[in-house]
Amino acid sequence: MPDIRFASKVSSALRGAEAVIVVASKSALDAGYHRTVIGHDWASALDRAVEDTKPGDMGAVGGTYGPEGAPRRLAVCVLPDTVSRHNAPSRSEAIYKTLPSSGAAGKKSTVIVCVDDPAHVMGAAVAITRAFPVFNARSKKDDGGRMTVVFTLADGTPVKVSKTVKETASAVRLAARLVDTPPQEMTTTAFEKEARKACRGIKGVRVTSIVGDKLLAKGLGGIHGVGRTAVEAPRLLILDYKPARAKRTVALVGKGIVYDTGGLNIKVGAGMPNMKCDMGGAAAVLGAFLSLVNAGTKDRVVALCCLAENAIGPHSYRPDDILHMHSGKTVEINNTDAEGRLVLADGVSWAARQVKADVIIDTATLTGAALVATGRAVSCTVSNRAGLESLSVECGRATGDLTLPLMFCPEFFHAEFKSKVADMRNSVADRMNAQTSAAGQFIYNHIEELNIPWLHLDIAGPAFRGGRGTGHGVALIAEIVRNLSASHLAE
Repeated sequence: MPDIRFASKVSSALRGAEAVIVVASKSALDAGYHRTVIGHDWASALDRAVEDTKPGDMGAVGGTYGPEGAPRRLAVCVLPDTVSRHNAPSRSEAIYKTLPSSGAAGKKSTVIVCVDDPAHVMGAAVAITRAFPVFNARSKKDDGGRMTVVFTLADGTPVKVSKTVKETASAVRLAARLVDTPPQEMTTTAFEKEARKACRGIKGVRVTSIVGDKLLAKGLGGIHGVGRTAVEAPRLLILDYKPARAKRTVALVGKGIVYDTGGLNIKVGAGMPNMKCDMGGAAAVLGAFLSLVNAGTKDRVVALCCLAENAIGPHSYRPDDILHMHSGKTVEINNTDAEGRLVLADGVSWAARQVKADVIIDTATLTGAALVATGRAVSCTVSNRAGLESLSVECGRATGDLTLPLMFCPEFFHAEFKSKVADMRNSVADRMNAQTSAAGQFIYNHIEELNIPWLHLDIAGPAFRGGRGTGHGVALIAEIVRNLSASHLAE
């Protein structure tokens, strides 16, 4: 897939291009946007494509061969003029769906994107980035080409791409690549190596890890229990960025199940393939961390990647086992395939009790029920703070990493985890009782008495789409942290 670069001038981006793709709303194209940005001679060849291509709900592509002296391929991605109130105003989803079929990949291409507002560049850039994933294990590989992207307003005025946007786009690609890497390569050890490599040379970052039986010595019985039988040891990977005079401490906690067999409650049939994506939360947390620190956040940011393989072996944790968690609470196992919440519970407890975080954001491909709730393109949000909940929705629309809130109501869900022999069970009694909210509640059970501002993101739908990782969560989490204020954390 192409190397993606951002340019500030259309003229320089067009130089030597083999393909030119104009991305704009139907009304902008009908008004002649393509003529404004690429000139009359080339643009006239696109007139028929602009006229005939109807955007529908999610955009459409039209194209032609260029005239003599022009790039060989000219195309337009015709986007809808309007989006609904829960969608991103940047039309990021339409960009994500149309651009891959425009002919932009595999050659030296230029993509010119019309945005209604400079603030829409983030969402559009993230969409372009995730539309062209990096990982490729085919025996025959081409060079992928090079794509130069330019953003302008409808009158052709260029829009500068900030360092924050560039760092976020790069981090999205990294997270997607990690998710796409097959599990024999993306082990817990390999994930740690990738994280250490990505953090190398960044001033103020300290990387440590707690591995294998040392987890038990630190009270991290959830992470240890889930991953103890795997060939590669489970671990809590800790990335700590502490700038001078940090104004607050933000903890990011990610579920990093590098492969999920379901454990002794084994997944069957079609349930197991693609479970390499179950570390999408940890990948998103790593990406968000890099986006924030490379762009110069003023917060102390601690990323906690809870890494384990939910494997089967002689030391597998079992239904009826009782795990002793970092929170001091005990959990009776009634489903070994509800493992992500166990590692996250340890992670958020560490964030609260060891890191002393002012706010905790956890992220996970946690429940299949999340897809029922909000679908494949949108993640679910559960929070004990109304301000954090509303901020997550706003930041989702700004970045294209859409998210919508689900119910936070502990009194409705405590009973779902009732155990006769331990503080709680790990899986719900009634799978039809708001399962995604309940799963978030299990995590919150381990910090509930501390009343720390907490946000849970279930990214099970959008983290892995069409058989590829998307890096969903990277831009969303980083944007939330950048926009945090005291009012968002108040009760």
